[in-house]
Amino acid sequence: MRPVTITRDFVRYAEGSALIEVGETKVLCTASVEDRVPPFLRDTGQGWVTAEYGMLPRSTQVRTPREMATRGRAYEIQRLIGRAIRAVTDLSSFQERTIVLDCDVIQADGGTRTAAITGAFVALADAIRRLRMEGIAPSARLKDFVAAVSVGYVEGNLLLDLNYAEDSIAEVDMNVAMTGAGQFVEVQGTAEEVPFDQEQLTQMLSLAAKGIRRLIALQRELLGEAIFRENAA
Repeated sequence: MRPVTITRDFVRYAEGSALIEVGETKVLCTASVEDRVPPFLRDTGQGWVTAEYGMLPRSTQVRTPREMATRGRAYEIQRLIGRAIRAVTDLSSFQERTIVLDCDVIQADGGTRTAAITGAFVALADAIRRLRMEGIAPSARLKDFVAAVSVGYVEGNLLLDLNYAEDSIAEVDMNVAMTGAGQFVEVQGTAEEVPFDQEQLTQMLSLAAKGIRRLIALQRELLGEAIFRENAA
């Protein structure tokens, strides 16, 4: 795995924020709390967590047009981020509020979506902590950690956390999101040229799990365990 650094409270005004650096990939994640929910959750007493994702025009080697969050690749990735984070969030614990996770890629060198999940969780945890500390939602809590990593076969070799050069020639590319308890949240795998068998799938999932345990250990070091208990300081 490439070196990973997560800097908390990177943005002054957001309820929670984190800059995650995975090798040369850098993603800024912010969490914003809004006093409203989507129409389908009104009067249910339940909150919501959603995500938006985008790549800045010069996050890549040549300028790319700004992505439209409502279509294409960006839409698919932000739905992935939202699903992964909601899987470990007690949505009823902060009443009818929405937490919006904005994941903006500052610099891309592979693994932007997995880095976004890992960093967005840290931003969300700090937003939850702030809701509790300020007495806005004293029972707000998370159920578990979640992190994600890529894995794949490149020139016949099984690799963890692919950078752009590796990803662009991979025979198999897979993104895996898991909880701190070791449960899978999302598995996205594609064979680019050569199909993979059951044994290779098992090997990829096993290697991804090892990488995710390292990422969650970093999250745990940064955040502690109190964020998962109701009414904790």
